Amino acid sequence: MRWQIHGERFIYQSDWVNLSLVDVEVPGHHRFDHHVIRMPRPAAGVVIHDAERGVLLLYRHRFITDTWGWEIPAGKVDHGETPEQAARREGLEETGWQPHDPLTHVTTFHPANGTGDHTFHIYFSPGATHVGDPTDATEAERVEWVPIDEVRRLVATNAVRDGLSLCGLSVAFLRGLL
Repeated sequence: MRWQIHGERFIYQSDWVNLSLVDVEVPGHHRFDHHVIRMPRPAAGVVIHDAERGVLLLYRHRFITDTWGWEIPAGKVDHGETPEQAARREGLEETGWQPHDPLTHVTTFHPANGTGDHTFHIYFSPGATHVGDPTDATEAERVEWVPIDEVRRLVATNAVRDGLSLCGLSVAFLRGLL
């Protein structure tokens, strides 16, 4: 059954995140206000794989969850940018490595579609060329090429804690890209 929307009222709005109350009705049941997190822009990430080096990953701390973990390069899609362009840009900015073409679309998903409308786009790059240091030194504790067997172990042992990265790597494995 498709829920009916009767209206939406924003409680908080910013360039980063919006919170609203949506007046919804479950047909034949009841009507209520549902809290919804609206993300003004989607995010894009890239799984960069080199046959000899492995997968290019960032090791970083996330203060919100107070956790350390391995992640693929990713970030918000800028205004006027396609998700593919954002994935390419984020790969270079966060690692100092320029992803090779062609980028292949791996998956698009909504990480918490019961509470929010955030959209993640994941791409795959068949290698990268080193251009220099990352342009933002605050993105990661370190950037490393991680061998495929080690990436499998990291995914299996909960060392990849970021949902965008976990989904991107897992689907890349399932599709035979890694």
